[in-house]
Amino acid sequence: MRWNTPAVWSSPREDSSIRILIRGAGDLATGVAWELFQRGHDVLMTEVAEPLAVRRLVSFSRAVYEGSAETDGVHAVLARSLDEALSALGRREIPVMVDKQAAVRESFGPDVLVDGIMAKHNLGTRRTDAPLVIALGPGFTAGEDCDVVIETQRGETLGMPIWSGSALPNTGVPGNIGGCTTERLLRSAGTGRMEPLVSIGDPVEKGQVVARTGGEPVRAQISGVVRGLLQEGVRVSPGLKIGDVDPRRDAELCYHISDKAHRIGEGAAEAVSQRFS
Repeated sequence: MRWNTPAVWSSPREDSSIRILIRGAGDLATGVAWELFQRGHDVLMTEVAEPLAVRRLVSFSRAVYEGSAETDGVHAVLARSLDEALSALGRREIPVMVDKQAAVRESFGPDVLVDGIMAKHNLGTRRTDAPLVIALGPGFTAGEDCDVVIETQRGETLGMPIWSGSALPNTGVPGNIGGCTTERLLRSAGTGRMEPLVSIGDPVEKGQVVARTGGEPVRAQISGVVRGLLQEGVRVSPGLKIGDVDPRRDAELCYHISDKAHRIGEGAAEAVSQRFS
């Protein structure tokens, strides 16, 4: 991996505003949106019709289900058209559109496109989608299908903009929190609908039934607090990640953007500032 500095471009508009389109509105994409919004940029996000963000209380994808979402002082709203999205931008809100393929890109004309879907592979983003194309995590190669990759794996390089090459490969093992990794996860036991039996922020004990998926019980593997949990009623299949438990037992952490998401957001903002003077 090489973290060389790219060529610097002039600001894309006379008023120095930068339009940013973010594919995905889960917790890491929300960290990116929050950081870029705080720096004065116009941010539009796109999502699927049934988002599967586990940390949904700190994800702007929640606007798809509830019409709006507020995270750490920034307000997002569901927009059903580009006109509604532009109105939200005028009110200094972040619009979220249900647009799986991000087709709004053609009419919105972003200066920056961020792929924050976190699918671990490219679902259709191209380097030609915007003057600057940023991708989060593994599955992309800077200089080929995007301009820059942001490292998403915890460690010394977390949040680093990579201008040549790829992020560290996906290990399949979640980050270590409080000495726990895979045992933090809650996974679907059956096919059907999600039926939560606890709420985000609730304390749980090891072995406790915290949800039913397709009628099958899902038990916590460790004791702690519920850090994330899928929306009630969403369709699930066996093995799908439906939640996670934080062994630190600090419920307050469940309601704020994580340090990891902030670091990734800062890396994306750094890439934007490096590209545009």
